[in-house]
Amino acid sequence: MPLDEDDLTGLLLIVTGSTLRAEMADRPLAYRLQKMIQKRLVAEVVLRPMVMSDIWYLNSEPLQQLPTISLGGPGVNALSQFFFSKLPTALGIDGLLLIQMDVAMEDHRCCLWGMDHRKTVEALHVFTECGYLDQFLQGIGAA
Repeated sequence: MPLDEDDLTGLLLIVTGSTLRAEMADRPLAYRLQKMIQKRLVAEVVLRPMVMSDIWYLNSEPLQQLPTISLGGPGVNALSQFFFSKLPTALGIDGLLLIQMDVAMEDHRCCLWGMDHRKTVEALHVFTECGYLDQFLQGIGAA
């Protein structure tokens, strides 16, 4: 099936930073999250989780209208830096890891990261295993 770059239907964006550190550490986590999301989808829901860089996202107004998960801290991901003051904190642990999202799901964007790679891995684990991912998917109508 040919790729239609103008068809944004059903996209769920997983955004990582475009720094070398983010590419090496966070992008593999983003692909892991993408696979987890694909496994949790209800069969009749057409949702296409896609990993992309913060540069593409921040430079495209149409992409900014889509459900989005930003992965990686503000030091390596410009989108996480942008979301930091805009999204409410759903969970913060001692300033070491943070999950930001509107738990009422009126806003279909979220952000998760830790103070270092190990803490970002932990934030992803908490997000996927403690109900935040399921809540997010339900909020965007994908579960």
